Amino acid sequence: MINKQVSNADEAIHDIADNSTLMLGGFGLCGIPENCIAALVRKGTTGLTCISNNAGVDDFGIGLMLKTRQVKKMISSYVGENAEFERQLLSGELEVDLIPQGTLAERVRAGGAGIPAFFTPAGYGTEVAEGKEVREFNGKMHLLESWLKADFALVKAWKGDKSGNLVFKGTARNFNPMMAMAGKITIAEVEELVEVGELDPNQIHTPGIYVQRIFQGQDYEKRIEQRTTRIN
Repeated sequence: MINKQVSNADEAIHDIADNSTLMLGGFGLCGIPENCIAALVRKGTTGLTCISNNAGVDDFGIGLMLKTRQVKKMISSYVGENAEFERQLLSGELEVDLIPQGTLAERVRAGGAGIPAFFTPAGYGTEVAEGKEVREFNGKMHLLESWLKADFALVKAWKGDKSGNLVFKGTARNFNPMMAMAGKITIAEVEELVEVGELDPNQIHTPGIYVQRIFQGQDYEKRIEQRTTRIN
């Protein structure tokens, strides 16, 4: 089996160049590639197009790269927790493509599956439909949406082995597996890196064939976007 382990995030992202297109896994702040994002901030890569469910918050996740003006364009579905994102959008500094969440997920999945386009009813009759082909199926109007692919996919898993097989936990499984399939080069950071053969084959969510580099991350914060409590 091929050993795909690299030493750390800085080595893993060393060849991500300016103006690259990135997919960044996670759902909200759950299961995001924290170490890879921090390494990109240190590296100072600019002109990035980021495909992600969200834009992080002001001081965490993709928000860190927005703060340092490294992101040229965001392709996302939920961006409501980031004041700096809002400021850059309204000032015209940041190009933004907002996509219905299910459509975003399917466009990424299509990219990984080699499906160049598909029809969906989501967004018909709204600004989302502007400039897109419309066709009727079973009495309902649908939009033609194209696949999404990326130069690099940055994903975060709970466990992985040195051949790149990945296991995700809970909500982190929402976008990470499909993004792992849609990147030309997929970089995985994991909470626990084990030897090949230690993972139960029946529990693997992403086979190692989709992963080119893997490393064990460190110092995960695992933030909560909106903490809600009650008085007992």
